[in-house]
Amino acid sequence: MHRIDLTYQLGADSDAAPATIGNALMDLLFAVRQHGSISAAAKALGLSYRHVWGELKKWEQTLGRTLIVWDKGQPARLNEFGEKLLWAERQAQARLAPQINALRADLERAFAVAFDDAAHVVPLYASHDDALGALRDHAVSSAKLYLDIRYTGSVDAIRGLNEGRCVIAGFHTRNDPVPGSLTERIYKPLLKPGMHKIIGFAQRSQGLIVARGNPLGLRTLADLLRPGTRYVNRALGTGTRVLFDELLEQAGLASADVAGYARTEPSHTAVAHAIAAGTADAGLGIESAARQHHLDFLPLVQESYFLVCLKSTLDLPSTRALLDVLRSAAWQAALARMPGYAPAQSGQVLSLRRVLPWWSFPPKPPARGGRGGPR
Repeated sequence: MHRIDLTYQLGADSDAAPATIGNALMDLLFAVRQHGSISAAAKALGLSYRHVWGELKKWEQTLGRTLIVWDKGQPARLNEFGEKLLWAERQAQARLAPQINALRADLERAFAVAFDDAAHVVPLYASHDDALGALRDHAVSSAKLYLDIRYTGSVDAIRGLNEGRCVIAGFHTRNDPVPGSLTERIYKPLLKPGMHKIIGFAQRSQGLIVARGNPLGLRTLADLLRPGTRYVNRALGTGTRVLFDELLEQAGLASADVAGYARTEPSHTAVAHAIAAGTADAGLGIESAARQHHLDFLPLVQESYFLVCLKSTLDLPSTRALLDVLRSAAWQAALARMPGYAPAQSGQVLSLRRVLPWWSFPPKPPARGGRGGPR
């Protein structure tokens, strides 16, 4: 097994590019494949032909394998090993995107504290969501607000909030809650009216992500039970796993009959990558992940993605800064441009009991009069 070394760059400002862990060799291989020759690859990278040729030879010596087909008089191209390296790198980037984002957030938090006394930091545990990643970049550039996001399941996010490991938690529920649903049974014990405050964030679509053109003709959850259909699931404790189990329960379908139910991926992006790579046929996820991988999306439910905090932290300067960003026209316009998303009372502090109608309280008894009863 070869050693992996990680590096990062320290810049004055955070850019809006997706978080990745770069590798010089992968950049070279991708450029050769894209441009069909070493000279064209060197020009695209802003490097000299001699430098790129030397680097490729050095990497071949280091790895003990050839990377390029060097046929005389023919354009250079990747050999099978070179193609496999690129495939492995793309797979790793897709699977580890939440962890890479969390790593970048940790670094940004450290340097924000070190260099900018005016910066605010919001520790945020949340179910994986593309809009949160976009919000993180927008908040840094517009308000010097750093969201220290750690992607966990929705259940773990709320538990983290209750245990003091974060200030804000992110979770999602259906817009049409069913009384006694699995969602209610799981989240209700974790949220307390009077103790927690719900903050509006976004509306989003959840549905089946399938291969482009939907070659298997999948339309409903029942279609996942067809012989040969391979499903890819989200991990236990994630909001999407809770949603999938709830939909199966309501449709009278058994999870044991879904081939691939036990196979899990850590994010919507990783689910989409598995389908794009041909190792699975369908998975429940968000529309933006499907579009990023040029896959088809079959919407099943509309849901609200909420942020939640303790009432006692609602007036913290960092929380107020977050609310201001969420309420801004610039952020709401950016959110509306994302596939499958729409602003929904973004930044508004909402009533827990009204948003999530899971609590019923007996009516208060009428006030009793003085001695002898009312006159």
